Amino acid sequence: MGILNVTPDSFYDGGRFPDMVSRIRHVEMMVRDGASIVDIGAVSTRPGAPAVQEPQEVARITETLDAFCREFPGTVFSVDTFRPGVARAAVDHGAEMINDVYGGRFEKNMIETVAALNVPYVLMHMKGTPETMQVAPSYSDVVAEVTYFFEQQLDQCRAKGVRQVIIDPGFGFGKDVAHNFTLLSRLDTFRSLGVPILAGLSRKSMISRVLNTSPQQALNGTTVLNTIALLKGASILRVHDVKEASEAVRLVKLAG
Repeated sequence: MGILNVTPDSFYDGGRFPDMVSRIRHVEMMVRDGASIVDIGAVSTRPGAPAVQEPQEVARITETLDAFCREFPGTVFSVDTFRPGVARAAVDHGAEMINDVYGGRFEKNMIETVAALNVPYVLMHMKGTPETMQVAPSYSDVVAEVTYFFEQQLDQCRAKGVRQVIIDPGFGFGKDVAHNFTLLSRLDTFRSLGVPILAGLSRKSMISRVLNTSPQQALNGTTVLNTIALLKGASILRVHDVKEASEAVRLVKLAG
């Protein structure tokens, strides 16, 4: 899953694709490099990011999807949103997957909306909100608590008719470095839930803090952690750098 943020303020690629020409070129490169899915985000969820109102999010998403679906008719587009109204607009304009960082908790009818839209749903764990999630996050047992969250939300999804759910532990969303590496080392624990696992590790602070580097210099660390995630059972890698991730997938498959 290749990432395209159409925002001015996302933590790594915010502002890099300010117009449709640059966005199309980037998607063309990601598809050529092996992206099966392109995930479009129109709201930054980094700590301290300014709020974006729903009409602006809808406008960013629909304009982008209209152009992409014309240019790349065989590509699956996912939309990274936590709002039911945005999810409906996105699917109306060609999206085939919804990726929700709130895991159905931002608005009470999100899960019902996804069920009615009949598209795959990425259910992510986040403790708190983007504004508060990194203020001294605390767990008695991070794996047990994230597992419990998934169990509860998966029950809701099944009860409300969502046909395909993918779970995402939410690396960096309400977790410190130790929490993140504990989740990664025990990622295979989530296989017991019986649904695919998405790992979003790309260029995150769990890499740059350990290696004393920046997100711009964290590609090698990203590839290392992506490889560990694949070996631990991840089915989807959500990445900024598709070529390197695709190479990791190919090599892990051959070694498996």
